[in-house]
Amino acid sequence: MARSYSELSYQDTWYAFKEMLPVAAFVAIFGLAFGLAAVQTGLDGLTTVLMSATVFAGASQFATLELWGEHVPVVPLIATVFFINARHILMGASVYPWFKDIPVLKRYQYLVVISDANWAKAIIKYNQGKSGLADIVGGGLALWLMWTVGTWLGLYFGYLIQNPRALGLDMVMYCFLLTMVLGGPKDFRIVVIWLVSAIVAVLAYWYLPDNMHVVVGALSGGLVGLFWKERGTK
Repeated sequence: MARSYSELSYQDTWYAFKEMLPVAAFVAIFGLAFGLAAVQTGLDGLTTVLMSATVFAGASQFATLELWGEHVPVVPLIATVFFINARHILMGASVYPWFKDIPVLKRYQYLVVISDANWAKAIIKYNQGKSGLADIVGGGLALWLMWTVGTWLGLYFGYLIQNPRALGLDMVMYCFLLTMVLGGPKDFRIVVIWLVSAIVAVLAYWYLPDNMHVVVGALSGGLVGLFWKERGTK
């Protein structure tokens, strides 16, 4: 009998946690850089670590530092964080078919730790008829822990790696996501969806406000998939 999508075992969660640790190690390096940048901006150590532990959104946290000052522009700050993290709306919608039977409180407890890497890993399993819940929870906990610990270490050792991008470390996550994509289904429809999404995202990056390319590119690919359904799908 197939296991329910809403069942979550300790063994599966622990296995997913360990499986995500190699990617999470690079997330820790970015957390280290964030910790240093936050302190240099003027945030105290406790506030910095609490931000990483409760927000858990690297790109938007870095963007927040750029707007931080004696007088914080609240509306631009909210708008910037929203647009950077708007992809989570799409991620949440993509896993809804498998989450709809999970009690609401538990459902959102699980989604607290969802991010690009563990979502990509889970969605492939869901599309294969398997449960990806352990990947979302276990993998997400690994990413969250390394991001938070990395931030804390950055308060004291951030000077060692002030610019991870200069070392090419920012490409690790992209390579991981690309691997997840290539591990998914491969047909002409999927290729067209990815091409449309990529082309629109590049155009949006050039011509639209900052961070809009993520949402616009994802929506364009999603619309193609919505109207061009898989064969045999009503």
